[in-house]
Amino acid sequence: MAQTTQKVYLSGTGSDDPVNWEFYCTGGAQSKKWTTIPVPSCWELQGFGTYNYGFDKDDKRGKEEGLYRFRFAVPKGWKGQWINLVFEGVMTDATVTINGKSAGPIHQGAFYSFSYPVAKLLKYGASNLLEVRVAKHSANNSVNAAERKADYWIFGGIFRPVYLELMPASHISDVDFAGFADGKFTGMISTAGNATSIHYRVNDRSGSEVYAGSAPVDGQGVVHFSGTLQSVEPWTPESPFMYTLRVDLYNGQALQHWVERKVGFRTIEVRQRDGIYVNGVKVKMKGVNHHSFWPSSGRTTSAAQSVRDVLLMKEMNMNAVRTSHYPPDEHFLDACDSLGLFVMDELAGWHGHYDDTTGTKLVGEMLAHDKLHPSIIFWSNGNEGGHNTAFDSLLANGCLQVRPVVHPWEDFGGFDTQHYREYNYGIGNYDHGHSIVMPTEFLHGWFDGGHGAGLEDYWNWMWLHPRSAGGFLWDFADEGVVRKDRGDSIDTDNNHGADGIVGPWHEREGSFEAIRQIWSPVQPAAIDISSEFNERISVENRYFYTNLASCSFSWQLARFVGRDTVAAEMVSGSCDSPNVAPGAHGELQVKLPADWSRFTVLYLTATDSFGHKLFTWSFPIQRPAMISAIRGAERPQFELKDSIYNISAGTNRMRIDARNGSLLFLQTKKGIIPLSHGPVVEEGVSNFGALSATYAGDTLVMASSFEKKDHYNVITWKVFPNGSLQLEVRYFPGAYFTNFAGINFSFPQDSLLGVRYMGYGPYRVWKNRMAGGKLAVWDKPFNSTETGEFPWVYPEFKGYYRNLYWCSFQMRGQSFTVSTSTEDLFLRLFSATWKTDAWHNYEPLFPKGDISFMNGIPSIGSKTQRNETTGPMGSKNIFYDYEKDPARALRINLQFDFE
Repeated sequence: MAQTTQKVYLSGTGSDDPVNWEFYCTGGAQSKKWTTIPVPSCWELQGFGTYNYGFDKDDKRGKEEGLYRFRFAVPKGWKGQWINLVFEGVMTDATVTINGKSAGPIHQGAFYSFSYPVAKLLKYGASNLLEVRVAKHSANNSVNAAERKADYWIFGGIFRPVYLELMPASHISDVDFAGFADGKFTGMISTAGNATSIHYRVNDRSGSEVYAGSAPVDGQGVVHFSGTLQSVEPWTPESPFMYTLRVDLYNGQALQHWVERKVGFRTIEVRQRDGIYVNGVKVKMKGVNHHSFWPSSGRTTSAAQSVRDVLLMKEMNMNAVRTSHYPPDEHFLDACDSLGLFVMDELAGWHGHYDDTTGTKLVGEMLAHDKLHPSIIFWSNGNEGGHNTAFDSLLANGCLQVRPVVHPWEDFGGFDTQHYREYNYGIGNYDHGHSIVMPTEFLHGWFDGGHGAGLEDYWNWMWLHPRSAGGFLWDFADEGVVRKDRGDSIDTDNNHGADGIVGPWHEREGSFEAIRQIWSPVQPAAIDISSEFNERISVENRYFYTNLASCSFSWQLARFVGRDTVAAEMVSGSCDSPNVAPGAHGELQVKLPADWSRFTVLYLTATDSFGHKLFTWSFPIQRPAMISAIRGAERPQFELKDSIYNISAGTNRMRIDARNGSLLFLQTKKGIIPLSHGPVVEEGVSNFGALSATYAGDTLVMASSFEKKDHYNVITWKVFPNGSLQLEVRYFPGAYFTNFAGINFSFPQDSLLGVRYMGYGPYRVWKNRMAGGKLAVWDKPFNSTETGEFPWVYPEFKGYYRNLYWCSFQMRGQSFTVSTSTEDLFLRLFSATWKTDAWHNYEPLFPKGDISFMNGIPSIGSKTQRNETTGPMGSKNIFYDYEKDPARALRINLQFDFE
């Protein structure tokens, strides 16, 4: 009659299948009445109690309690079993009774699995009553300091599953196991009841047995065992091989109980003043901080959601995650094990920590719950000062898998994990010290700043610095809750929760693709394709364990013609994967058709051994070219009146200020195009001088001249017989360091429906976040989305776009197109709005006017850093302007075509 452990759920298993319990809330919304609530859940997200962010200064808020009742039947056949009542997580103090009798001492601490033996409290063959009193605000001040006075949303409720755990009287009560990269392993089994021996075996992922053994149970009910697997497949994020350990408990020849656990084999080693080695390989964390969170369910999540979160991290080419600022659901760790992420598992603590007695108990619960997961390679003892050093030895030695312990924000244990250090921070360990550098939070995201902005500079430093172990971005997703009391709107507590790479519902922001490119383990060289291109591209392998021979590579040629089709012609093929070892450089042979040079762009896509796309890179073949379809025989006519050129060309009419070259009025046969008051040089040394008019054949030419004393900038307008315009500007910035360099026009927002453009997209860029885009033709309908705020419609419209070829501005009833022959030109579409911050770090800059064409754009800051401290890309633009030589001026060439 041997059996394995049986789980009988009293609640649902997650947010996607809850079970209704009776519920009474003592304060706030829907209080003072018995009703029902889904379990598991956070009661605020079900419309009960009060919403609280951790910075809430109102001591009276958030102190309601919840009373739960649930009736369940217990079969007679369960009598004689060992039965545990298990709670995976309750916020925050839980008092539990069964049939009116206490199940055990009150549990304090929200994020930890705890249980009570309840066999003696149950009525067999009858109905049983489970009652739980949950206090959102703990009676233990240290618990509140560690968990609730924090920079995140504070919830209440039975937010993780509840179940009965059934085992025979003689059973396995605990399994500990450590497997190493050389195949060696050691284990320890704790038993209860009458037992004499265990038999154990290890199966590989196909289910085949690869090791078997047995060991006696000692007088204390403990079994120690060990062995060595031959030809072991070690666990890594790049090859997350898992094994199954099965343990059978015997009393004499009679099988009593058996359990199975997923395990992995890997070796963690910290080499002081050097780095962290996993399976003998020095690794760097491409990591992110992650909350257990979903807008409509708070901290209550599901296995499917954990898989989605981990897959999104893997899509960004991340290899690590920090469980901020508490231990996660088990299904999240399962996803990290099976899909492959290094994990830093964190004991709760945010500037405050647990007292010794409470914390010791919670550390034990955390270890018992999480210790077998091979993905966990660090234990984290609290956050940003929330470290109780009494727990360090407990974490380090509390299980067979010895993992390093870190104190995020401190230099501890050989790891300097300080948060939000500036790129050029040269004091102490970051540049001149001897600790391993691994910031557990860096480039604090805020709206559209941080994350991808500055990451390329930081990562180049981290990759090359011998003592760097990488780091963890803050953070994964905007933490915005659905407010039942505000019409189901999303609340991020103003700017506190708008920290994510993705939005609350996992909407992708611009940094998503930038991170994906920067952290791609395949890095092709940046090349300019010319007629001498030999169809070979140098590649660097930034994997730690994987040869590029196991990846696949494909190419695609795209030819863009006209502006009515996204791609007129596409040709694709595959490449032979090069044999390039981890950390090495090699060469990729791209076998293209003979007529490749007539195409516009070459795309190169790398795919990993599991079929997941790493990234697609764009290599322009054709440069931006002027489009001058000149039609009609009659030359444009003009009249100079009151210093204004009044011009007619075909059916078009325009006015240009003869004093400074400013376009004042533009009309086609379909109506007025409200593009005006430009070009104006942004941050220029001066604007333009007076224009003189002449004809070059049938083309009207109006130009200013270079004057060393007064007008360094030169403007030339050309009006063609068909009514199209050509503009050439040569200009100098007004200072050596400039935020902007370019020209502006006025254009009212309400006149524009959207744009179609050829350039990199679909996301906007900043000077310190150029990565992530794809060169193509993009359709962008107008929106006023501001990153991190409702309605989270991405990509945003307003901002800067790189490497413009042409842009069609779509209006009601007509459109016009601006094309350019200037390489590396930026298009600016209006100005995003933002809320300034107390430190004036995150303040994106935009030039005057509405539409701009620019040679240089500004960078952006984050919540914790100004733009110039995120690295060289965050600095201002520098353009050579020696003696204002006209030959060295910046140039912008544009052509305006009308329907």
